[in-house]
Parts: sequence; C-alpha cells; structure tokens
Amino acid sequence: MPEDRGEYYGKHGEPRKYDPTFKGPIQNRGCTDIVCCILFILAILAYFAVGILAWSQGDPRKVIYPTDSRGQFCGHAGTPLETKPYLFYFNIMKCASPMVLLEFQCPTTQMCVDKCPDKFMTLVKAYSNQKDFDYYKNFCKEGVTNTMGVPEILKQGICPAMLTPSVPFTRRCFPALGKKGGVITVGNTSHFDDGRGNMREAKDLVDGVKNATVVIEARQVVMKIFEDYTQSWYWILIGLVIAMLTSLLFIILLRFLAGIMVWIMIALVILVIGYGIFHCYMEYAALKGEPGANVTLQDLGFQTDFSVYLQIRQTWLAFMIILAIVEVIIILLLIFLRKRILIAIALIKEASRAIGHVMSSLFYPLFTFLLLAVVIAYWAVTAVFLSTSNQPVYKVFNESACSHSRETCEPANYSTSLMKAECPDSECLFAFYGGETVYHKYLIALQFYNVFLFFWCANFVTALGQMTLAGAFASYYWAFVKPDDMPAFPVFASLGRSLRYHTGTLAFGSLILSIIQIIRVLLEYLDHKLKGAQNKFAKFLLCCLKCCFWCLEKFVKFLNRNAYIMTAIYGKNFCTSARDAFLLLMRNMIRVAVLDKVTDFLLFLGKLLIVGLVGVFAFFFFSGRVKAFENTAPNLHYYWVPIITVVIGSYLIANGFFSVYSMCVDTLFLCFLEDLERNDGSAERPYLMPESLRKILKKKNKNEPAQ
Repeated sequence: MPEDRGEYYGKHGEPRKYDPTFKGPIQNRGCTDIVCCILFILAILAYFAVGILAWSQGDPRKVIYPTDSRGQFCGHAGTPLETKPYLFYFNIMKCASPMVLLEFQCPTTQMCVDKCPDKFMTLVKAYSNQKDFDYYKNFCKEGVTNTMGVPEILKQGICPAMLTPSVPFTRRCFPALGKKGGVITVGNTSHFDDGRGNMREAKDLVDGVKNATVVIEARQVVMKIFEDYTQSWYWILIGLVIAMLTSLLFIILLRFLAGIMVWIMIALVILVIGYGIFHCYMEYAALKGEPGANVTLQDLGFQTDFSVYLQIRQTWLAFMIILAIVEVIIILLLIFLRKRILIAIALIKEASRAIGHVMSSLFYPLFTFLLLAVVIAYWAVTAVFLSTSNQPVYKVFNESACSHSRETCEPANYSTSLMKAECPDSECLFAFYGGETVYHKYLIALQFYNVFLFFWCANFVTALGQMTLAGAFASYYWAFVKPDDMPAFPVFASLGRSLRYHTGTLAFGSLILSIIQIIRVLLEYLDHKLKGAQNKFAKFLLCCLKCCFWCLEKFVKFLNRNAYIMTAIYGKNFCTSARDAFLLLMRNMIRVAVLDKVTDFLLFLGKLLIVGLVGVFAFFFFSGRVKAFENTAPNLHYYWVPIITVVIGSYLIANGFFSVYSMCVDTLFLCFLEDLERNDGSAERPYLMPESLRKILKKKNKNEPAQ
C-alpha cells in the first residue's frame, strides 16, 4: 500500500481492493432484507384495515358542528336543523360547574337556534305579551303552547327562565359581556332578572362563560388564523412560487457558475443577516420612550395577539442578539474553514456536472413530495375519523338532589324510566362522546398504530428518494466515459432497482428510525404530563433521555443515508451496507469532518439565503411597511401568519431542491473515498475523480503531464 494512502486508513477495516470489472452500481443483484419487506407489507395491509375501520366508525361532523342535548348537529346540511347553526344554552351560569372541566359539557339544556337572542327577557314578562312570547318560543323546545302556564313550562324544562343578549362565537351563543366604568355589563346593564324573581349581577355570567369556553377558548385564535389564511392564501401561493423559482434559478446558476455562486451566496447571507440586525436595531430605537414599550416579556406573559410582542423593545433586542450571534458564528466558520471551502466548491462543481447529466433528478423531489402528501393526508384523515368514532353518551342532569345524578341514560325512553320517576326534575342530556365496546377500549392503541405507521411510511418514502438519487449519481461517477457509459434514464433505472430488490432494506432502515422517533414522541408526552411534578430527579432523567434519543436519531439518520448509498452501489443488505459505509467514513474521518460537512454548511447557507430573501419580501408586503403594497396587502388579524407560512414553505421548497444537491454530494463523496482506495492513478488504475479535485488534493493520473 503506498505510504500516502496509509495515513488515513487507520484500523477501521480493510480498504477496497481494485476490481477491474467494477463499473458502478452492480446490475446483477438479489433481494435484500426479505423478512423486513414482508413485515412492512403486512403492516401496510393492517394500516389499510385500521383506516377502513376508522372510516366506517368515525364521523368528522362531531368536531365541525356543535351538538345539542339530543346529540343532533346544529346547522348540518340535509337535516331539519340545517337552518339552525347556533347552539343556545338554557342557563349559561350552570357552565360554571366544575363538572364542565371533566366532561366538557354544560349541565344545562342546549338546543340549536337560527340566531342568538338579542334582548333581555324573562319568561314571566314574555308570557304576558303575545309578540314577546312568540319571539321567546324560538328558544324553547317543541311542544310549548299558549295554554301552558309559566310554572308548568319551567317544571318541564321546555323553555329557559330568561334570555340574555348574546353573540355567536364558534357557533355557540355566549352573553354579550362588556365593561362600562369598570363594571361588567351585559346588554348595557350591570344587573338582570334571572327569570325566577332574583336580581343577579352581570359578573355572575363571567364564570359560566369562562368554563363554557375552556375547550374552545383557543379556537378564537385558530379562527382568526383561519380567516387570515382565507384572506391571504393566494399571496402565500405567490410567495411559495417565488421561492420555487428562486431555488430553481439558484440551482441552474450553480450548475454553470458554482464557484462564483458560492461566494456570492456567502456574501449575500452575511448581508441579509446584517440587514436583519440593522432593522431590529431601528425598531428597538424607534420604540424608545413609547408608553408600555419597556415592559418585559416575562411581565407580558402569553398573549393570543402576537402583534403585541412587536410593540415592546425587549422583543427586538432579543431578535437582534440572536441574529448577531448567528452572524458571528457564520463569519468565524468561514474564517477557519476558508481553505476547505475551495475543496467543497470543487465537490459542488462536480455535483453540478452530475446533476447536469441527470437533469431528471431535479424533479424527483416533486415525486417525493407527492408521496409524502399522500402519507400525511392518509394519517390525518385516519386520525380524525378515529378521534370521532366514539358514540354519544347521555347522562342524567338535575336541579335538586338525585341518586342517579350523572348516571348514563337513554333519551328515547327516559320520560317513562325509573330514573325520571325518582327524580322528576331531572333530564337525560347529551354529555360527551365515548363508548364501552371492545373497539372503543382499544381506540388509543389504534391511534398509536396510526402514528407509528405514519413515521414508518414517511421515513420509507424519504429513504426511497435517497437510494434512488444515490444510484443515479453513483452511475455518473463510475462511468469511465461520461455520459456514454451511463444508463439512458439513470433515475428511473435506480428507482426500479430500489423497489425491486431493496424494499426490505428501505423498510429496515426506516423501521429503526421510526422506533426511535416514536420513543421521542412518548418522552415528549411524559414530559408534558410531568410538567406540574416537583420531582427534580424525574425531570433531569427525562431531559437526559430526550437529549440521548435526539442524538441517536441524528446518528441513525446519518448512518441510514450512507447505508442506502452503499446498497444502491453494491446491492447488499442494510446491516452490511451500514457497516461498510461506517468503516469507510471512519477510515477517512478527517475528510468527513472537514470536507463533507463544509459542503453541507455551504448548501445550508444557500437554503438560508433563499428563505431570507423570500422572508424579507413577505415581511414588507404583509406588514404594510412599504407604501407601494399598502392597498394591495390583505387586511389581517395577524400579519405574521402568512409570513411564517411563507418562510416555512420556502425552507421546505429550498430544502427539496437542495436535497438533490446534498444527496449528490454525499454520494460523490463516498465514491470519491472509494476511488482513492481502489485506484492509484496508474494507467491500469486511473482515478475517476474530476481533474479539479485531483489538483486540489495533489493527485494525478500517471499518464497526465506534470502540472
């Protein structure tokens, strides 16, 4: 072995031997990891069975429409309640009961109405005026007549004792509470008659409203965000299209001007982050002396209106410090890695040539996105149907003491039941959705299986993309005469090999990763449950476990990626490929640390640049800071909603395009390391790496003239 090659081999396995018959990805290969392939197919079939079961049992209307005391959906099309979209509470003050926090249902009669009451009225006063009584009947059950007396109506619970001015919120009628001179009012008055001869204060309604909205309080923010999306969705799409075109333009320019583009990219990233620091400072300085601007984030606490945070100086100071730290880190890395950047640029140039010969690889991420969209959609729909596959449960609600209180009942025959006879003033009302069947008992297990298969399928799709691209780019590197020695359709050929021979290997690698990810989800769930616990040791242990499994997931992702590359080239099973890739990288640890990672860093800067440019444009457009866009930008509750969406979407799009480059670089890097081990530059064993890399590494083929 030549002395210069012995420096980086170390003791991690034997280096690759020269093989004159090796021409790139092996064509004569067999199926690998067959047991995992069979297990994956069986798991997918079981997943379909879970989906079919969920779709047959579930009903998404339960989360879309409010449910009245009879278990009917308010405002559902094609039903008698189609014209009655709002849920009305007979006595909203009963929602102050602690039972609401347990069963998420107020212990009072609820019915669907076409509109919420808009005036104060008691049953006693309304009964004396025919016009008022006709209006009052809109909020009564069926069966109330003019011949019935007020005591009889109240005894049977057909009508509420009073009406208060209400407003619809998430399709439910809540009292229109306000404030006048620091006093809580409802309908411009601080007192009201509760319909039973008692004068009550408007503040008595507050607890009822609070508890009634314990589950839906956060929906106000969600609804506003949803409204913002309906107002700005087309502008968001335009922003994402701009991100896609920018990414595509960047990739094309990188193809022809790799060296120049990398340095321009570095300069622009530094300038964009520098501008961010400057903008944060200007906002910080502009808020000096403004009333309330010096409030700290800790004092402010959590606010649903996130724009409030932009009105205090500490927010902009935090942004400025974070951006400054990022700027300093990037500059220091560039200073220390300036020599390695030249090698990384040469590797990126070669990746650009490879992509130029395999142009279809640029469009492969669209196929991956499509498959991931199918996986996510199937998981989401199945999760919704599973969560809504419970049956309506009815319970006894009563005014006075009753031995059957909160017991399960049947509304159809409750009026003639023993419970009604023993508790005459009780009612059988809808309480919540549940069930006692075998299916309902194992519902949580089905939800867990849904999540686990989501991870497995998503990781499988990602792994398929990695192996497909690795096979295509490996065929480029090992082609002696490019592109004559390459397959006609390298991406399709590699995709066919991956699915035909290595579905089991892909399933094996993605299964290991999915198990780690599901453990992380369980740890997050435990952390959420133990937040109120005072056991510091348990918190410390949980924190350590979360950290360890995060590191393990990153390592397994790295190992899987390189294992898929080796499988794509040599057609071996997962364990053998992972071992070969790991030993090859360990024999070249220094090159891995300083060359491959520098290249990843440069590609990350490219993604950061695209996200930064599109994000800055989105900020100025949606915030209305630029006069030219004031009349064009939509009116929004939270202008940060479309900005964050565009930024996240831009990153995903840029990551999709750059993932091709990243996979190409990783594949070429492994091939490059094997090239150094297999060949020595002689006429019989020439290096296949490009001339630019040979110059930087001071390697040359023997038949080349001296430089």
